[in-house]
Amino acid sequence: MGQPAEKQRRATYADLEAVPPNKVAELVRGTLHVFPRPAPRHARASSRLGGKLSGPFDLGEGGPGGWHIPDEPELHFPDPEAPGEIDALVPDLAGWRVERMPELPDTAYFALAPDWVCEVLSASTEDVDRDEKMPIYAREGVRYAWLVDPMKHTLEVYVLGEDRRWGPAVVHRDAARVRVAPFEAIELDLSVLWAK
Repeated sequence: MGQPAEKQRRATYADLEAVPPNKVAELVRGTLHVFPRPAPRHARASSRLGGKLSGPFDLGEGGPGGWHIPDEPELHFPDPEAPGEIDALVPDLAGWRVERMPELPDTAYFALAPDWVCEVLSASTEDVDRDEKMPIYAREGVRYAWLVDPMKHTLEVYVLGEDRRWGPAVVHRDAARVRVAPFEAIELDLSVLWAK
């Protein structure tokens, strides 16, 4: 008779803290994911999108304001499969309506789920972003999620339904000029995200 398979140890936040600072680490359902820093096209698409949204929504310049929109915030959510443990996710961008979070926390992380998240996809992160992080964002009640693919030149927009499931993606491509929830107050020229 064969030996029973050894149960794999769940990673903890201490494992995440031990990751070198030149890497991006996330803790998802007890699994530690470690990625290289974003490649140039990934970083540029994220920076440009953040720049386009921060002025009108975070600073209120030429737009309605009313948001906090930080780059790469660390999010902490209780892991329902392991009491006392957390899921620690780092989206490329996230946004909180000021009415829900009047002041930024003093901690190095956010415990309140954002209203909006954006993941910029890359070959090394896409499966984790889609298959592991998106269900957690839905579970935590994040209302809007955007997936940006700088190689395919696409913006996928998801809205959370009453049943805490993502509705079908609305996909915008290439040089489309779009008004997209929750930031429909301004028009986004997607070609800016892909410019070389």
